[in-house]
Amino acid sequence: MVTILDKFDKKEIQKLPRALFGGKIVTVISEAEAEKAVNFLMTQPILGFDTETRPCFKKGHMNLVALLQVSTHDICFLFRLNRIGLPDCLKRLLEDCSIAKVGLSLQDDLRMLRHRSEFTPGTFIELQKEVRDIGIEDMSLQKIFANIFGEKIAKNQQLSNWEAENLTEAQQLYAATDAWACILIHEEVKRLKATGDYRLTKIPVPEVAAASNS
Repeated sequence: MVTILDKFDKKEIQKLPRALFGGKIVTVISEAEAEKAVNFLMTQPILGFDTETRPCFKKGHMNLVALLQVSTHDICFLFRLNRIGLPDCLKRLLEDCSIAKVGLSLQDDLRMLRHRSEFTPGTFIELQKEVRDIGIEDMSLQKIFANIFGEKIAKNQQLSNWEAENLTEAQQLYAATDAWACILIHEEVKRLKATGDYRLTKIPVPEVAAASNS
């Protein structure tokens, strides 16, 4: 029986062992490479999906999505959109309705991708909705993963430069882990819903917080 919490304490995350993608990471920097990658991805039953954007600290300015990461269980492709834009092959993948693409905060990711080039999103699965179905109220990937698997997804590369000439090994591993983790969460939540093999524990609201909200 798996015990899950409605809300996971962020302070507890740092005590957990780190989760890392252990498969192959392929960085895609040309349209020809993107075409080959998409052809492979289109043969897969399910894909993990995420994006990264160079942080901007200037008010009123927005950077375009720099990286699109799409993962299977054992290989993750990092499409460097700041180099190749959003070519037709990637739009074909994004518009495909036969393969489920799993992600978190998908509405934001897809909206930002459409700033690069217009497309009509195909089949996507929103993890935030899935975890709400079993009582989890947290919406961040890090908290959800820690809650379900008892492991930590480190976020120390989140605000790094995703438009750098070359992505560091740490950046590549961070990006791949986020996309891969989406598949794991989806499959485990699906299993828990099908088997009922979980117990939801609700964390009591602190009295001070409860009083301030009344």
